[in-house]
Amino acid sequence: MITSEAIHPGKSGAEGAQTAITRVGAVSKATRETGTGAVLFHGEHAKVGLRAVNDQIIRIKLFVGDRLDWTSTPAILAQENGEPVAVELSEQEGLYSVSFGRLRAEVATAPFALKIYDAQDRLLLDQQDLLWNQDGKAAFAAALDAQSHFYGLGEKTGFLDKKGEKYTMWNTDVYDPHVPDIEAIYQSIPYLVHFRYDRPAYGLLLDNPGKTVFDMRSYEDQYVLTMESGELDLYVIAGPSLKDVVTGYAGLTGKMPMPPKWAIGYQQSRYSYMNQEEVMELARSFRERNIPCDVIYLDIHYMHEYRVFTWDTNRFPKPKEMITQLQEMGFRIVPIVDPGVKKDPKYKVYQEGIAAGHFCSKLEGDVFNGKVWPGVSAFPDFTEDRTAEWWGDLHKFYIEHGIHGIWNDMNEPSVFETESKTMELDVVHGNNGNPKTHEEWHNLYGMLMSKATFEGLKRNLNGERPFVVTRAGYAGIQRYAAVWTGDNRSYWEHMAMSIPMVLNLGLSGVAFAGPDIGGFSHHASGELLARWTQMGALFPFCRNHAVLDSRRQEPWAFGPEVEAICREYIGLRYRLLPYIYTLFHQAAQSGLPIIRPLILEYPQDREVYNLCDQFLLGRDLLVAPVYRPGTSARAVYLPEGVWYNYWTGERYEGGRSILADAPLSVMPIYAREGAIIPEQALRQYTGESSSEPLQIHVYGDWAPGKFEFYEDDGSTFGYEQGAYRLTRLNWGRGASGALKLICIVAHDGLPQVEKQAVKVRVKQISERPSKVQVQTVGSFAQEVSWSYDERAQQLDIELSELGACEVSIQ
Repeated sequence: MITSEAIHPGKSGAEGAQTAITRVGAVSKATRETGTGAVLFHGEHAKVGLRAVNDQIIRIKLFVGDRLDWTSTPAILAQENGEPVAVELSEQEGLYSVSFGRLRAEVATAPFALKIYDAQDRLLLDQQDLLWNQDGKAAFAAALDAQSHFYGLGEKTGFLDKKGEKYTMWNTDVYDPHVPDIEAIYQSIPYLVHFRYDRPAYGLLLDNPGKTVFDMRSYEDQYVLTMESGELDLYVIAGPSLKDVVTGYAGLTGKMPMPPKWAIGYQQSRYSYMNQEEVMELARSFRERNIPCDVIYLDIHYMHEYRVFTWDTNRFPKPKEMITQLQEMGFRIVPIVDPGVKKDPKYKVYQEGIAAGHFCSKLEGDVFNGKVWPGVSAFPDFTEDRTAEWWGDLHKFYIEHGIHGIWNDMNEPSVFETESKTMELDVVHGNNGNPKTHEEWHNLYGMLMSKATFEGLKRNLNGERPFVVTRAGYAGIQRYAAVWTGDNRSYWEHMAMSIPMVLNLGLSGVAFAGPDIGGFSHHASGELLARWTQMGALFPFCRNHAVLDSRRQEPWAFGPEVEAICREYIGLRYRLLPYIYTLFHQAAQSGLPIIRPLILEYPQDREVYNLCDQFLLGRDLLVAPVYRPGTSARAVYLPEGVWYNYWTGERYEGGRSILADAPLSVMPIYAREGAIIPEQALRQYTGESSSEPLQIHVYGDWAPGKFEFYEDDGSTFGYEQGAYRLTRLNWGRGASGALKLICIVAHDGLPQVEKQAVKVRVKQISERPSKVQVQTVGSFAQEVSWSYDERAQQLDIELSELGACEVSIQ
């Protein structure tokens, strides 16, 4: 049972007992709530409501008093769609049973205790305690045991498995080194996945944007969720598989939209590129050195005295002309926009905000002011829809300059020269007529800023997709922004830690994420930059960024050897773009992450439960970065099946660890047997055209495989109305023993796009075929052009296009 310490941190004895702890107590009755389908359990001291969101998710809410409020925070999507869940309530001595479709809740009455079971009557959640005090602090405890493992929690330091850890959800600007004992940094996603190999997995979302704590450390037989303020509002997301939990959470909090394709390219930043000449020279250097790049960032020095929505005309005298020239070269500009608006009666944005009451204020009506980069500043109240719309439309300033992407920083919100490093807790947010204090709503601020930014860009971009990247966020942030992991440092340890950090962000709904390649602060070495670029080139968000007083770390900053390595791996990202872009589509459809911990695909393999120094790109490519200096080989764990070295084609049986050669120029990558990987010719930016054929790489001649290859225009929301092409590729042996690649065009909403020649490359095919034929719809099988490399055991087949056909290899 939870002790008083859980809701009185640091207090014991008489001090801890000053405020009485209360529990639900004995349940006197259970009633059905009209209109909601909820079942309310009436305890001695409080009510507990259970309500089905759908047949996979049950919502638990604690009510003290008579007001039963089911209002959600902006993290939760409206659930109007879907079939209503049938609810059945029954009672026997000392126990209530409630069926919510596929799930069943069992409530003991003396005292209140809750268990939730799945459709096969397997135990999911075993709640062991629920308490609160008069200060509004509450705690919820559930059982764990030796077989429990924990994932999720978004952007947190430490290893992949969070068992034995304790984390605080409180968005914080942390410039100090991100060591494992820092419990709170920029993102707060209060979502935890409980996994056991012998039971169904489940997830918990504690929808409380105030300060909460997830404690998997302090008790041997239970984990505890505590809250400093607000309400206990808990969503239980049933598996049975880990993938089911992840997709269920995505259904609850939303999936990312497809970003513009240029935002998936390599991105270069520095705090700061100081003027127009430096930016243009940077762009020319990328093109002259044949290093692909799509985006250049502008940090705070582009602004006039750090005022957002302005240009420093001394540093950037002709910004529109500069941006036009960059677009002709294939570059996009993404400027930083912070929430702090300089307190200046001559500054138009400040004038408008004051006149219309758009800024956060105290209860008495005084505008809250805090110091940030521009000096004393006011902060928009993004909880008000009218303020969010005003802020979003201010971005017309950037759109008129040709800018389609925005970088949101300092939006925890960060405030200088305060002990808390943030806004005063008694600031009141209007929240459209339902006021909340900043103490209650703190973790939503960054998300709501990015929401306002994304929606403002979308309204004003005439159908073009916007791009927003943010430092701070909350559950649901994936609907509006990509996430970078903040002010890391050029430490090998930070490179290693970014792997589990981004993997857990992916399990927490944020598929589009990544760290600053090379590290933001301190001084990178050439070796560190080479190794980090190799890894970062295959992360979803791919940006090199460094602080003003650090050593330069552009790809060419450390001489020809490191430059060549960076060129090769950034180029690899662009060659793999058809595969990566398809993974983005899958994430936008299902909520599954783009890079994945091995446990997501191999949940019965106990070797991978805390494996966090390698990852899967999609399902089919295994990536094993080198994250220590002076290392020329590393152990790589290959799960069950057969795997092929991406670089050499060497074949390995899985279910074991191997020692992989990894000189500085090589990051080990392996392809799963049966994998189908589309690749394209190298481009210098995502929008560059090429006459080279698309390549479809197929690995191995025994294991079957499949892949759904996705294409759209890369820039508009037309895909939402069906303007996309989806080609299903199936590989395996037919009844006659012949190898077959079957291509089915499942959807073709891009008839206006010119057809592209295709080369199918089958790797590790052990014998030279006698013939290769292709049959299209309504035609006879015909010989096609093909060649076989006996030494490489590689078969190349040339097709005129990737359409509906069957390729037979005999």
